[in-house]
Amino acid sequence: MRIALAEVAQETDSFSPLIADCSDFEAYGLYFGEEILERMRGVGPIGGFLEVAAEQPEPATLLPIVRAWGSAGGTITAETLDFLTERLVTGLRQSLPLDAVFLSLHGAAASAKEDDVEGHVLQAVREVVGREVPVVVAFDHHANITRRMVECADLLVGHETQPHDPPATGRKVARLLFRMLRGEIRPAVRWRKIPMITPQDQFLTSAGPMKEWFDLARQMETRRGVLDVSPYPMQPWLDVAEGGWSVIVHTDNDAALADSLAAEIADKAWSLREEFWRSERVAPAEAVRQADAAERGLVILSDTGDSVYGGAPGDSTCILKAMLEQGVSSLALVPMVDLEALSLAITAGVGAEITVDLGGKLDHVFSQPVRITGKVAAVSQGLVVDLLDRGICDLQRTALLAVGSIHIALLGHRSFAINHPVLYTHLGLDIADAKMVVVKTASNFQFFSRWRSGLIRVDSPGTTQSDLTAFDWKRIPRPTYPLDPLTDWRAN
Repeated sequence: MRIALAEVAQETDSFSPLIADCSDFEAYGLYFGEEILERMRGVGPIGGFLEVAAEQPEPATLLPIVRAWGSAGGTITAETLDFLTERLVTGLRQSLPLDAVFLSLHGAAASAKEDDVEGHVLQAVREVVGREVPVVVAFDHHANITRRMVECADLLVGHETQPHDPPATGRKVARLLFRMLRGEIRPAVRWRKIPMITPQDQFLTSAGPMKEWFDLARQMETRRGVLDVSPYPMQPWLDVAEGGWSVIVHTDNDAALADSLAAEIADKAWSLREEFWRSERVAPAEAVRQADAAERGLVILSDTGDSVYGGAPGDSTCILKAMLEQGVSSLALVPMVDLEALSLAITAGVGAEITVDLGGKLDHVFSQPVRITGKVAAVSQGLVVDLLDRGICDLQRTALLAVGSIHIALLGHRSFAINHPVLYTHLGLDIADAKMVVVKTASNFQFFSRWRSGLIRVDSPGTTQSDLTAFDWKRIPRPTYPLDPLTDWRAN
């Protein structure tokens, strides 16, 4: 049994000023061939797949081709997509004959020449392996499902939780695939597109309307003949021709059941549409005031408008300005992507005082630089760290700039560790001493859970902000709720 493995994953923010090229994928892990098996054990959907494959009574021959994970960022260059597609296609041709293909894709990637990156990749795979070879996909549940994706894949399974558990999704897909290969199931797939987008405020699956919607999916999966129900609340900053929420249902050779359940769960999302727009965001100045006045730390300040995990640049000064204006007296931790400031701090050295125009160099629309004078408290020439199921992370050079009680961790590039305690601990800080920390994400707070005493979602501007009406939408289908007055939609 010969199974090809590959990952081509990136989440595109159409409103980000960034451009994603091969360096973005290299920064997060670009591997080929056997190196994938060595590095991806326990990491991401591939790690989950490998775990299940190892449990099978009949060992499979695994043929790893390419692992390209670019996290979240701007639009992918045409040249980068061509390069990754060519490596994947060449590897598949060299691996023939195949019994199956397992792909880890994000689902919300766009390139300069291709709105639907995942559909493009899946079509290229089909052209190599033909229609009879099962092609199965593990998706991020913030994917934007398109008609081409559904036509080219046998299984399209999304994450079940936010924060995500990527290895669990890989395990789920793997178990279904091996059942297919043993002839135990024959998946039937039906889906619905839902003409809506919503902000990120209610994206957590642990409470609120998203929990209600995802709980329905899990309940449906207990019904006889149902293999998987995957809701897809598309990430809300993707301006593409087939943009919008989706649901996919897989049943065991029962298309009618799949179609009925897809309509039911799509209608459920539509009925909750106003609930998904509920907001608990707090204005930046008030958020900082509340955090500084809290009886104890650590208060997480979620910089929703500058979410690096959503594709934003990571150089917003919005919350930092509020801290400076209020003269916060408690220890505050702030990450900032600013190569110029980082270079200046490293050149000056530990103990030196520098004045720099900080931040606002990448995002000129929603953020502006702020002039600060601070002391270089620490410098790191680089750190490569294993973030468990997130894989190897190369922080490269970093520095710590102290402006009174505000400690700013300077990075030269966007890194997954921007929202991880290691960013501060490797520069000599103890998280337990801090009263507040800015995280450039709207939902991945789990890394600070050990110290967390409070959470405030800051209503900050930026390319991942929750006010979706602030963007100039050009390609998304119209009408789409709530950009248009749409009230009577039903999943027929």
